[in-house]
Amino acid sequence: MILSPLTRRRLAAFKANRRGHAAFWLFLVLFVLAMAAELIANDKPLVLYVNGQAFAPIFKAYPETTFGGEFETEARYRDPYMKKLIAEKGGLMIWPLIPFSYNTINYDLTVPAPAPPSADNWLGTDDQGRDVLARMIYGFRISVLFGLTLTLLSSIIGVCAGAVQGYFGGLTDLLMQRVMEIWGGMPVLYLLIIMASLVQPNFWWLLILMLLFSWMSLVHVVRAEFLRARNLDYVRAAKALGASDTLVMFKHVLPNAMVATLTYLPFVLNHSITTLTALDFLGFGLPPGSPSLGELLNQGKNNLQAPWLGISAFSVLALMLTLLIFIGEAVRDAFDARKTTGGRA
Repeated sequence: MILSPLTRRRLAAFKANRRGHAAFWLFLVLFVLAMAAELIANDKPLVLYVNGQAFAPIFKAYPETTFGGEFETEARYRDPYMKKLIAEKGGLMIWPLIPFSYNTINYDLTVPAPAPPSADNWLGTDDQGRDVLARMIYGFRISVLFGLTLTLLSSIIGVCAGAVQGYFGGLTDLLMQRVMEIWGGMPVLYLLIIMASLVQPNFWWLLILMLLFSWMSLVHVVRAEFLRARNLDYVRAAKALGASDTLVMFKHVLPNAMVATLTYLPFVLNHSITTLTALDFLGFGLPPGSPSLGELLNQGKNNLQAPWLGISAFSVLALMLTLLIFIGEAVRDAFDARKTTGGRA
């Protein structure tokens, strides 16, 4: 792949910010591991050998009768009865690193839940006996995927709205600005709480509700770039050659406006994750039982005698948001004209 000189200079500026560059790779590693959460934390074996035949329970559900059980329901591999059946057949189960999923209850606890860290539960359990580390891994994945999806959709809407405002200006810009001032003046968190209490919250409902407000964060940046660029010579030349407004906006002006927009994206992602965490903390977020960092923080608040709950959730959130801020700073340096053009803006 051949990179342009400007792209190479931007990559060099990004790498020059060592803190942001290291944060990018660390965040990428954590995200890849979280995407493979089922292979790391699961209450099903990775591989199961019985009578010389191999099974992959994490990819396919097998009934108990497959291993000599009595019911057609899916086998529960942590059940002592199922373990005994498989052992009698000379079977072998290869478990993940963490033999618990986000909703697996550890019935072998020797103390009341929430249980402190132990050899079985490295970060302890929550107030329902579920493994904290497993819920953190799955919660990290949901938070990042939610934030990325919301950031992508918000960027598309915000860029389009800002482009229309800045390019056409005049009455169009005036009316849209007044609408945004009214819409942006509403108490967003309270409205999200009210809307979430009217419907059964889930991933997609929360995404739609938050999208109603999050798109405005990028409008002012794109609008300013289009207002500046719409009267430049290359835009006038494109119009004189008969190019349509749509072609001029998205082919000629938008690439220049995206430079400022890209520097905002890590911070928009940060805001998306913190808003989801706040809703989960207040009980208006993801459905009950979902792996959620906000719900884990709420458990830490309600169980002060179990400090591992709050400390674990806070540590993951602090690390995730700090890495995203460092990445945002590196991206800002990469698109800084003073650093990519030798000081010639």
